[in-house]
Amino acid sequence: MNNFYIKCLKSEKVESGSIYGQFVIKSLHPGQGITIGNLFRRVLLSDLGGTAITGVRIAGVRDEFSTIPGIREDILEILLNLKGIVLKSKTNDLKFGRLKIKGPAVVTANCIQLPSEVEIVNPNHYIATITTSNVLEIEFKIESGTGYKLAGQTFCKKSQDYLQIDAIFMPVQKVDFKIENIYDNSNDLTERLFLDIWTNGSMSPEEAVSSASRFIINFFSSLLENKLPQETKESENKTLSAPKNPHTNIAIEELHLSVRAYNCLKRAQINTIGDLLKYSPEKLQELKNFGRKSADEVFTTLKNKLGIVLSN
Repeated sequence: MNNFYIKCLKSEKVESGSIYGQFVIKSLHPGQGITIGNLFRRVLLSDLGGTAITGVRIAGVRDEFSTIPGIREDILEILLNLKGIVLKSKTNDLKFGRLKIKGPAVVTANCIQLPSEVEIVNPNHYIATITTSNVLEIEFKIESGTGYKLAGQTFCKKSQDYLQIDAIFMPVQKVDFKIENIYDNSNDLTERLFLDIWTNGSMSPEEAVSSASRFIINFFSSLLENKLPQETKESENKTLSAPKNPHTNIAIEELHLSVRAYNCLKRAQINTIGDLLKYSPEKLQELKNFGRKSADEVFTTLKNKLGIVLSN
């Protein structure tokens, strides 16, 4: 494998500030393409860290089911919009941001005042509309992490007065790969691996590949030294005791339901797929303002996206 190398073929910005990159790894032995492709994909999607808003404190609001006079959106809609803000931070420390704006106005992400080490990748992202002369005042709690954290899994002890938000820390949104067989003049077979990577804009695909490579190198170096990190052992224990249904901890936001169906589920404290699976179709339709149309939408989405059929 003396000729083994990786090359960036394409890197470009796509819609909503996302960045797409394509890479090729050449001169692989037969069978190595699938191994390296799967390894890169898992690390890129699961182990790279990012920054996100994890909680907000809104003036005059005590819970997520409130409304603010003069604001077109209710609190649940505002929290859902805030999840779409993409942040980039130079440090992993806990940080805070603030927003104070008087209407009438359209509130977007660039209205938020942040520390100098934090940058908003999508400043035009929509938050809310103020239709009167009222003032919207919000304080944001910003944290760093990996993966996906549900709102109940708090990071800061002093969080009682904050409305918690499900945080998506993952900078990589999607990874695809394909393998091609190459025959040389001597009819010897090698493989080349194509990696397609989409990020949320907080890091470039090139940075993502570099970070994933360092993670892989450090992990296997620790194995060679017989010093498996303690956090890896704890993660393994959690995996062994994880529930059999792999969809249990997925937040209902990932179903991309309509606002009406989403709000009804949140009001019933149904925050994850696990919570939703506790309801039979009949019991689900007994929820307040949850009609047959919303029920059909939930049943169809569960079946098409996750292959789940609610039982009676």
